[in-house]
Amino acid sequence: MPMKLLKTDTDKMQLIERVLHAKRYALTVDKELCMGCGICVEICPREAIEIRKPPKAEGGKAGRPTIEIDEQKCHYCGICDPICPFGAIEVKIDGNHIISVLESESFPQLIREITVDTTKCDLDCVDCEKACPLELIKVRVQDANGKEVRNIESRPDKENLRVVVDIEKDRCPCCRLCVVKCPNDAIRVRRILQGFIRIHPERCPDKCRDCLDVCPITGALYLSDDGKVHVNELYCVYCGACKIVCPQEDALTLQRTSIRHTPVRSGAWNKALEKLTSTKEMTKELQAKSVMKTKETVKKRLAWRG
Repeated sequence: MPMKLLKTDTDKMQLIERVLHAKRYALTVDKELCMGCGICVEICPREAIEIRKPPKAEGGKAGRPTIEIDEQKCHYCGICDPICPFGAIEVKIDGNHIISVLESESFPQLIREITVDTTKCDLDCVDCEKACPLELIKVRVQDANGKEVRNIESRPDKENLRVVVDIEKDRCPCCRLCVVKCPNDAIRVRRILQGFIRIHPERCPDKCRDCLDVCPITGALYLSDDGKVHVNELYCVYCGACKIVCPQEDALTLQRTSIRHTPVRSGAWNKALEKLTSTKEMTKELQAKSVMKTKETVKKRLAWRG
C-alpha cells in the first residue's frame, strides 16, 4: 500500500506522485506542451486519464482540451510518456526518467526520423526556425572554434563559418512544415503517424471554427473562401485534437493507419495499437511481424546448416 498519494495542479503543470517505503513514483504533465490530443487517454490501461473540453464563451474561440490524471488509478506503467507526440508527459522513478515497459521492449517509442544536412544551409537562412509552429528549431552560426556568431556580414572569414540547427526532437510531432519551407532541401523528416482526415463542410455548424482554433500545426487546417474549415494533409500529424472539440459528431472523420515505432517483444502494444488505429491495421502489423520472424528463423537454420 502506498504511504502517500500526492497531486499538484498549477497553470503550467500537473504532477501526481505515489510515495512508497522504498520508491517514489512521479508523473508530470507539462500543460504548455500538451495539445489535448487525447492519445494518452485512448491507450491508458487503467483509464486513469480523462480528456476535458474547456467551456467556450459565446462567439469566442474554442479552448485547447486538457487532460486530468486520477492519482488513485494511475500505476505509473509509463506508456503515456513515450507515446505522446508532443513530449508533454514524463514519468520518473526516484527522480530518474525510467520506463520499465521500454527497457523490457514490451512497449515502443515513437520513431522521430529527422535529419539536417547543414552543408546545404545558407548562413543567413532561418526559414525552418520561422516555420516551426511549436518553436522547436533554433538556427545558429558558429566559427571554426565553435563560438556563436551574431553578425555574419561583418565577418571576413565567412567560408569558415558553419550553420548549426538544433531541433528538440523529443517534442517534434513531425508535421514537416520545416521541410516544405526549407529553400535548399536540407531537412528530411518522416511522419510518425499516418492516416487520413476528412471534414464534411455540409455537416459543420454554421461559422464553427473549433477544430481550427485548437489545431497545433499551422496550415494543417485552414479557412477557405467558402467560410468553411478545410484540411491540408501535407502538414497534419493526425493527433486528433480537432476531433475532440468538434461539436458535430459526423462532421469530422479522422483515422490513423500506421505508427512508426521501435520494435516490441510482447503483445502489450497490440491492444494500444488497435485503439490508436484499427483492428485491421493491428492485424497488418502482426502479420508483418510474423513474416519477419519466419525469415529470421529460416536465416538461422541456413546459417546453422552451413
